Amino acid sequence: MVYLFQVIFYQPVLNLLILLYNIIPGHDIGLAIIAMTIIIKLILLPLSRQSIKSQKALQDLQPKIDALKQKYANNKEAMGRATIELYKQEKVNPFSSCLPLLIQLPFLWAVFQVFRDGLNGKALSLVYSFIGHPATVNHISFGIVDLSKPNIVLAVLAGLAQFWQARMMSTKRPAIKVQAAKDEDMMAIMNKQMLYFMPALTVFIGLTLPGGLALYWFVITLLTALQQLYLFRKDNRLVKPV
Repeated sequence: MVYLFQVIFYQPVLNLLILLYNIIPGHDIGLAIIAMTIIIKLILLPLSRQSIKSQKALQDLQPKIDALKQKYANNKEAMGRATIELYKQEKVNPFSSCLPLLIQLPFLWAVFQVFRDGLNGKALSLVYSFIGHPATVNHISFGIVDLSKPNIVLAVLAGLAQFWQARMMSTKRPAIKVQAAKDEDMMAIMNKQMLYFMPALTVFIGLTLPGGLALYWFVITLLTALQQLYLFRKDNRLVKPV
């Protein structure tokens, strides 16, 4: 399993980064990371598009689900059947937004391992023979940033991008006033907490990892947020009356 991961994910990511590092003028590792992130994003574009559309569909369906939970507050079994029927009517799969994200995880882990290994001699030994093998990789990007060490600015930028993306997906939920639906109030509170918790966790983790990984996470989250914004605006234009 470890060998398959190395061959299918780790080596391609490593070699793509080294290839870009070789051909980018000035051999700037930061620019190579940005270019690599864009390429990975393009490869995963259909998956992320499906994930965003599925999340948006679930978001738009939430008021109807809330209504069902209030209607069947005292009958959980009937509520479950009604919810499943609603998903069928609206042709929405509640799990369809998770699978594309899970498929993207191996790429993130491969990038993490590339930077964890520090692009040192051992890692560079896995560079394909047809790609120029640099003696060393300069970790200084833009002339001032050492991407082999944690960088607070990049960690904060990654957290802000995470917050923007999550904020875009959140919706204002009507206040739940029926006694039987107190769990909805709790759910809304938890969702709001997660909106701030995940970006804060991103910053915290980013402060413990190499700056190169924080740069990758910032760029790919920013690209996903921009894609999300485009799809939402496109969807709004499609539903507007002529």
